[in-house]
Amino acid sequence: MSATGAAKALTPPDIAARKGKMPLVCLTAYTTPIAKLVDDHCDVVLVGDSVGMVLHGLPSTVGVTLEMMIMHGKAVRRGLEKAVMVVDMPFGSYEESPEQAFRNAVRLMAETGCSAIKLEGGESIAGTIRFLAMRGVPVMGHVGLTPQAVNTFGGYRVQGRGEDAEHIVRDAITVSEAGAFAVVLEKIPEALARQITQEVAIPTIGIGASPACDGQILVVDDMLGLFGTFRPKFVKRFAELAGTAEAAIATYASEVRERRFPAVEHVFGDVPRPVNGGEAA
Repeated sequence: MSATGAAKALTPPDIAARKGKMPLVCLTAYTTPIAKLVDDHCDVVLVGDSVGMVLHGLPSTVGVTLEMMIMHGKAVRRGLEKAVMVVDMPFGSYEESPEQAFRNAVRLMAETGCSAIKLEGGESIAGTIRFLAMRGVPVMGHVGLTPQAVNTFGGYRVQGRGEDAEHIVRDAITVSEAGAFAVVLEKIPEALARQITQEVAIPTIGIGASPACDGQILVVDDMLGLFGTFRPKFVKRFAELAGTAEAAIATYASEVRERRFPAVEHVFGDVPRPVNGGEAA
């Protein structure tokens, strides 16, 4: 429940039931303060393995560990009351076997309190999705550009053009039939994303896909203009906070060097001053 008692916490079945209805609002979060900011506005908050690139300076998501996902998952959980929290399973934590995936998914859910996990891949991991779903682990799928396979793809290229389109359609349908409650479509042609959204029974969540998807997701640092190393075409900057922050930091540095900060109102006297009828300041 929310602090006001007015909002009921959403669940994976609530998300699945939104197919074809009001679009789902989804963002990433990696810290408690950001989780608190996005919670009132989002249906799904993803603790993405993009944290490796955004907060840890890694060149890709491949180096992200289960321990990193658990640490950030715990932090985000402390900031959420309403949105469904989904945590990415990192590279190497689920590909070996359904049993490996189950052990690590259970650990993620138990230690972070998340409601669901997300796996990348289509036909190749359908058996794992089915195995998890049958054992009480809600799964969000992810097809198209799957960043954990960046070394196989040879970069962050658009997927699903030409003959590859049918393969991605099969991936999405297979993920749906295996028991996923939603599927992310990343960096595929708009017409293909629209087609998949029409053909699969579960909500599609687009990122570089189509406005026809059942929902949209962005990396929160990208849409806030906090992460400026690169700017994907599919990102709209809803703010430019990096510039604002840098200007504030520059002003702080200047005031410190010129001894204008701290000023008298920022320091403490030797003798406590009475406040509000005698309480010491």
